[in-house]
Amino acid sequence: MNEIEHPENSDKYKGLKVNKGTDRMPSVNPDAAKKFIKRKKKPLSIDEYVSGILKGDVMILSRAVTLLESSRPDHQKTAQEIISKCLPYSGKSIRIGITGVPGAGKSTFIEAIGLNIIEKGHKVAVLAIDPSSERSKGSILGDKTRMEKLSVEKNAYIRPSASAGSLGGVARKTRETIILCEAAGFDTIIIETVGVGQSETVVHSMVDFFLLLMLAGAGDELQGIKRGIMELADAIAINKADGSNIEKALQAKAQYQSALHLFPLPESGWEPKVKTCSALNNTGIGDIWEMINEYVSLTKENGFFDANRRDQAKYRMLETINETLLNDFYQHEEIKKALTEYEKMVVDAKISSYQAAKELMEKYYKHL
Repeated sequence: MNEIEHPENSDKYKGLKVNKGTDRMPSVNPDAAKKFIKRKKKPLSIDEYVSGILKGDVMILSRAVTLLESSRPDHQKTAQEIISKCLPYSGKSIRIGITGVPGAGKSTFIEAIGLNIIEKGHKVAVLAIDPSSERSKGSILGDKTRMEKLSVEKNAYIRPSASAGSLGGVARKTRETIILCEAAGFDTIIIETVGVGQSETVVHSMVDFFLLLMLAGAGDELQGIKRGIMELADAIAINKADGSNIEKALQAKAQYQSALHLFPLPESGWEPKVKTCSALNNTGIGDIWEMINEYVSLTKENGFFDANRRDQAKYRMLETINETLLNDFYQHEEIKKALTEYEKMVVDAKISSYQAAKELMEKYYKHL
């Protein structure tokens, strides 16, 4: 900018002079900014994904799981090819399902038992099933912050579930993640249910051992516990059995043990047990891991372990068929056009719900 451009430098003004200024400097150093520009990750081939997973590279494992969770058809296609190639290297882990009442200390317990298992020379993967994530369309990322010690262990991998629009979708992706984790060398897979309700049944259908985590000293110990969840449990662990709570924990243990005796012996031949522990003080955690190993030894010996895995594989196939048909029906263009109209007719009592369903199904089959 020339000095004359400043009106103060005009001859009309005596005794005033404004010197030429400097050009305005950028607010951010361009050289420094380049360092923070996110570089696009180089796409990996399917063989590079598989090779990385088999070497135990958790970065590549995470990228493969991200592909699984993606809704993009090309990502899904790639993910399924990766799973197919990893499948022969899977199946060599102990899969443990953990659920519990709110406040039972699931995250603290999982961290404590995870560290205990790693100390014994194992590799642990923690996966979470979160059916509530479909409300926020997000994922529960709190597990990594709650399990601070476990998350920094080189032999641990923590992966929260991402929103999949339905519990079935979350469960399917969790099952496929199990395959990838096992191929990566994780020999102990812990699956945590973040929500309550139907998620317990879903988790039970994909694990070898199902643990119900309970809390003593919170009123009637059996109040609000569904019989169905109790029947699913291979063991009950009463957490926070420390300090003045030890006596209450022992009383709760006796109550649960009596309740379990009312149920018929499971097909596994294993009599469900009740243990007390304190994840905070790391007491009783080793006993629970030993109990899980006793269960695995017993069920492998009597043939239930492998039979259960085969039944779960068949269940997954049938469940996938049901889910695929359901999605295909609702994504069908003719159905999407007709559905709102039929819903209105049902609400206005112009047609019965059953008749509406029958006609919609006929439309679907007609346009296949």
